[in-house]
Amino acid sequence: MAGVETMTRAQARRVALRAQALDRPRRDAPVTMRRLTGTVERINLLQIDSVTVLARAHLMPLFSRLGPYDTALLDRAAGRAPRKLVETWAHEASYVPAATYPLLEWRRRAAQQEAWGVIAGATDAHPVELDLVRSLVTDLGPVTAGRIHAELEAAGRSGGRSREAWGWNWSVAKRCLEYLFFTGEVLSARRNGSFERCYDLAERVLPPAVRATPPVPDDVAVRRLLELGARAHGVGTVRCFRDYFRLRGPAVRTALDELVDEGTLVPVEVQGWPERTYRHRDAVVPRRAEAATLLSPFDPLVWERRRLLALFDVHYRIEIYTPAPQRRLGYYVLPFLEGERIGALVDLKADRAGRVLRVLAAHRTDDTGPDTAGRLAAELWTLAAWLGLDDVAVAPRGDLSAALAATAGTRMPD
Repeated sequence: MAGVETMTRAQARRVALRAQALDRPRRDAPVTMRRLTGTVERINLLQIDSVTVLARAHLMPLFSRLGPYDTALLDRAAGRAPRKLVETWAHEASYVPAATYPLLEWRRRAAQQEAWGVIAGATDAHPVELDLVRSLVTDLGPVTAGRIHAELEAAGRSGGRSREAWGWNWSVAKRCLEYLFFTGEVLSARRNGSFERCYDLAERVLPPAVRATPPVPDDVAVRRLLELGARAHGVGTVRCFRDYFRLRGPAVRTALDELVDEGTLVPVEVQGWPERTYRHRDAVVPRRAEAATLLSPFDPLVWERRRLLALFDVHYRIEIYTPAPQRRLGYYVLPFLEGERIGALVDLKADRAGRVLRVLAAHRTDDTGPDTAGRLAAELWTLAAWLGLDDVAVAPRGDLSAALAATAGTRMPD
C-alpha cells in the first residue's frame, strides 16, 4: 500500500513488548504500591480466573513484569479505601484502575445483552429475591454469597441451583448477586481468604472521585476503551484492540475510523502479518528486548492467540478443557519469554503439600536458544521462591526437559 508505514516483524515484536512492559529486565528493587499500580495502569487490567494450579491468574502478570512482590499490596489496592483498583467485567472478570471503571458503564447498563443467560435472566426468574438481596447487602455488606444464601434460605427464598454453563451450580443468592455485580449496583469490596467476593453497595466501594465522574457517552467510552487496548498492544489489528475489553458491534468500527482520522492509530504494514494492522501513535520501537520471564495463559501479551502466532511464530492454546490424552503440551502451560522470542513452553504445577514447583513438561519452540534451559531454570527457581516452594522438579516429558533438569540441578524422576 503506497505511503503506508512498514515495520519488520522484529520491530513489531519489540513494540508489543514495550507496550506491555516486557522488554526490559526486571528491576532488582522492592515493589512499592506505586510501581504495582503503575504497572496495572500501563496494561489496563488484570484478568481474574478461578484456576489455582500454579498461582491465581491476576497475580502472575505482575510477577512477570515486576518479579517477586508482596501480593498483599494487590489485596490492599483492590480491598481498602480509597481503592486504586476495582473489580468489574472488562476483558473477563478483571481488576481495572479505578479511573477506567466509568468507561464500562455502558456494559453494565446493557446487562440484558452483554451478560450470559444465568445472569441476564435473574430479573425475570428471581424478582423477589433480587429485592431481598439488595436489602441484605445494604444491611450486611460487605457480605459473601454464602451468607446471603443462608439468609434467603432462612426466609424460604433460596430456591434451587442453576445447571447452566457459566455458574452451573450457582444458588439463587449467587445468581442475584452476580446480576447486581454485572450491573454495578454492588461491587466486590474485597476478597476473603477463600477468594470469595465480599459484596457491598457500589457507593460504599468506589472512591469519591469515581462516584463523582459524570456519565461517559457510549461512543466516547467505546472509543476510549479501543484506544486503551491499542495503547496496551502498541501494534495490532482491530481484532486485537477490541478483544482487550471485549468490545463488539458497529460502534467499534466507528471508533476505529475516528482514531485513525485523528492520528491516534496509524495504519502500518507488518512484514509477514497479512491482516490490516495499526500502530498506536505513542508506541515506541526499542532497539532491543532483554527480559526473561514466564507468562501465564491469562497474560495480555498472549490473550489473542492469532496475534501471538503472527508475531512470535508460536501456536499456543490453553488445554485445561482438553481431555488429558489429547493434550499436546500440558494442562497449564506457560510461555517463556526470552528477549523478543518465546523460547519454551512449560507445563507447571505448584505442589504446595510437597513444597515443590513441578515442571510436568518442557517443550522447545522454533526459537529455543543455547541458553534457554539455563535462563528458564533461573526463572523457575525465582518463581518457586515467590510461591513459597523449596524445590523445582522436572518430569521427563517434552524435548526440553532433559536439558532443563540438568541445568536446574534437579534429578529427573524415574
